[in-house]
Amino acid sequence: MIPVSIQVRQALGKLVLPVLLLLSVGIIIAGQADRRLADTARMYVADALAPLWGLIAHTQTDISHLVQGVKDARHLAEENAKLQTENAKLRRWYDVAVSLARENDNLKTELHWVPEPTPAFVTGRVVADSGGMYARAVLLVAGTTSGVHVGNVALATNGLAGRVTEVGPHAARVLLITDIASRLPIELESSHATAIMAGDNSPMPRLMYYPQDSRPIEGERVVTSDQAGAFPMGLPIGTVHYLHPGQPVVQPFVQLDKLTMLRVFDFGQSEIEPPDAPGHVPLTRPHRPLALPFKTLLGQGQEG
Repeated sequence: MIPVSIQVRQALGKLVLPVLLLLSVGIIIAGQADRRLADTARMYVADALAPLWGLIAHTQTDISHLVQGVKDARHLAEENAKLQTENAKLRRWYDVAVSLARENDNLKTELHWVPEPTPAFVTGRVVADSGGMYARAVLLVAGTTSGVHVGNVALATNGLAGRVTEVGPHAARVLLITDIASRLPIELESSHATAIMAGDNSPMPRLMYYPQDSRPIEGERVVTSDQAGAFPMGLPIGTVHYLHPGQPVVQPFVQLDKLTMLRVFDFGQSEIEPPDAPGHVPLTRPHRPLALPFKTLLGQGQEG
């Protein structure tokens, strides 16, 4: 290295800035004088510096990934600890569930519990939203040849969709719970109060005829009631929602405007007939042959 005195070094330091300014002005003037030459020189410089820019960008990306990896590792440790805590809680609840299931089985055995029959069902594809005489109905590719009958209950993956009103050999029409012709007996799951869910062609059916001392609660689950014998008890429908004060509606669990598949269940509610109570008097009189007076007189004449 060539030895340089302090005075020369200070002089060179003072000349750096003026020289760079003069060089910049010269490059600007040259670029204005010959643009093609300036563009060519600029591209040569860019091509020469491109690998350096790429190396800098790649290094920056690697550093960013490294920093993100460190952050993810810290979050991963926190998530691992949280998952271990949740796993321990779920394990305790699993033990409680197994104990309750065994207790339930023992109680059923002691009480000689008669299980309800498993309903038969058919799965069909929704092919059209044509309701015919109904505003809210769908057509299902399943008919009498598949075992579908009028009155069967149509369920989607997460709740009640409607009921079969018309059926043909290879198709069936399902009246949705939002149609204005739909009236369903329902039960409020928290208060066990009964009511009527009435469709009005809107996405949310209305709740009617509920007890005034047991008003529906916002967010309360709504399930079917077996009062009229048309539906089994406990089928999920939706939750209570108030669009306006004092006007409860039901927000269905099922997206009725996006139905693709439906399961049609035959719960056989109409086949269950209650036994006659002691002292029950039938409403219809037993059929007896009429004894006409002229027939009696005719018989007496023949005897004489």
